[in-house]
Amino acid sequence: MPGHTDNTIVINAPLDLVWDITNDLEQWPQLFSEYASVEILDRQGQLVRFRLTMHPDENGQVWSWVSEREADRDKLAVRARRVEPGPFEFMEIRWEYEEVPQGTSMRWIQDFAMKPTAPVDDLQMTDRINQNSKVQMELIRAKVEHRAGGAR
Repeated sequence: MPGHTDNTIVINAPLDLVWDITNDLEQWPQLFSEYASVEILDRQGQLVRFRLTMHPDENGQVWSWVSEREADRDKLAVRARRVEPGPFEFMEIRWEYEEVPQGTSMRWIQDFAMKPTAPVDDLQMTDRINQNSKVQMELIRAKVEHRAGGAR
């Protein structure tokens, strides 16, 4: 059974601001704590191919991969997938945004499968992604709400 995660957070900020900040790929190293750099490789309309590089892990390993991401502002959704899957057989991601009374709901859905040679299995990666998504979403919430407070 492939891995699946589904995490949501409500950000007390207008949808337009949440959308703009979270979809500004060049600023992801300032938004996420895990990314050291983002390199845009190709951009065709709303489809962007980019390389993400993480900060070194606890063993000094630096992970990097190429992904594609397509934003659909009208549908308030983003679809992404790893082009260079690394330890994954596949990794597909969907971000969904929704205006709610408290601000903006941001949801991340990830479907994936690990290669048999990966250092962790699907269940272990599901746990890691769920834990890390909560950390990153909370960090993003705090940063966007701080920006929203300054913009009001």
